[in-house]
Amino acid sequence: MYPNLYFALEDLFGWNLPALKLINSFGFFVALAFVAAHFLLRNELSRMGRLGWFPTGKRTDWVGMPPSPLDLAIQALMGFFIGWKVLYLVVNADSLFRGGGLPQAHLFSTEGNVLWGVLMALALTAWRWWEVKRQALPEPKRVTRDFLPAEHVGGITAAAAIGGIAGAKFFHLLEYPDELKAFLVNPSLNAFLGGLTIYGGLIVGGLSVYVYARRHNLNFLRLADATSPGLLLAYGIGRMGCQISGDGDWGIPNPGPKPGWLQWAPDWMWSYAYPNNVNGVYGPRAAGYTGKLIDPERHPWPSFEGYGTYLDPMVFPTPIYETLAATLGFAILWMMRHRWVHPGQLFAAYLMFNGLERFWVEKIRVNVTFDLLGMDVTQAELISVLTFLAGAFLWFWVQSRQANPRQSQS
Repeated sequence: MYPNLYFALEDLFGWNLPALKLINSFGFFVALAFVAAHFLLRNELSRMGRLGWFPTGKRTDWVGMPPSPLDLAIQALMGFFIGWKVLYLVVNADSLFRGGGLPQAHLFSTEGNVLWGVLMALALTAWRWWEVKRQALPEPKRVTRDFLPAEHVGGITAAAAIGGIAGAKFFHLLEYPDELKAFLVNPSLNAFLGGLTIYGGLIVGGLSVYVYARRHNLNFLRLADATSPGLLLAYGIGRMGCQISGDGDWGIPNPGPKPGWLQWAPDWMWSYAYPNNVNGVYGPRAAGYTGKLIDPERHPWPSFEGYGTYLDPMVFPTPIYETLAATLGFAILWMMRHRWVHPGQLFAAYLMFNGLERFWVEKIRVNVTFDLLGMDVTQAELISVLTFLAGAFLWFWVQSRQANPRQSQS
């Protein structure tokens, strides 16, 4: 496992770049997931716009305006943070992170270089002032232009990101209330950012996109269809981040031998020890495995400073299964998007696939359970069932509307 990009590049290529310890592997893949979803959504909105499924609006903007004090102030704040904190950590990474020091301990602290912050603030403010000033007109004017559907991508992505992160954190705290208590006793930004639940992100992020669609007169079902392929691909990319960082999103112990029908696959697809996982799991866990220290002389893995543990017995590598399933689901939706043309069909298929995939993987995942009518279930199992049922209901509702043209037109 590679907790951050530093260990990945050092192990794979022998590069010693301590500043890369600032880039967490999971966070890196989450960023890639957003980029992929953004690109695919832009592609789909452009296609649907050409088909006339989204109207082309009008937008009036001022051009030739002089530099705005608020804009310059934002640039100054950004510049100060980059110089004071980011540049400071990059330059001093070798000494700050030596001995297993975690970047988070420095990132969420008051240490930094104030002088570098002031200089960077002045540099960015001056650059922004020059850039706006050279485009300013003696008399600013209002210009009306076409506003294409694809131009909504930035707003939709922002709404999904803000709502998704907030929802993922809220649902995680519902599932693990002890973490909320610990945060209230000893609050820190690092503790607050840690731990996210995907279904919470999907639910609250989806509601945020719905509000955006209503505000901008966009057909929500069409918009949901446009986002569905990208959501599945982004989910798969995010799960790759879980696997590569070893963030704890693994399965239950799997000490049994690999079955004959899976002999074609490498052993790590059946069970894995997650060496150097980002959580540094050490000691026995209620799920049935124990975190043990890596001994490079006895084990086939290096021991990364600050992370050198592995799981015994090995566990199901569930993020791999979810990555494969999400990639398959994306391929199906991407191929069928030209055939499933009725509003809501693609989104309904996404909901059913997502619910089915997550329900079955929960059977071999480590999670907190609760009693529901005498059954031990997880939060994700319950939500996955509701997600599948919502998708099935939406699919048949769309079908019924198409079978009844009068209802479809109403």
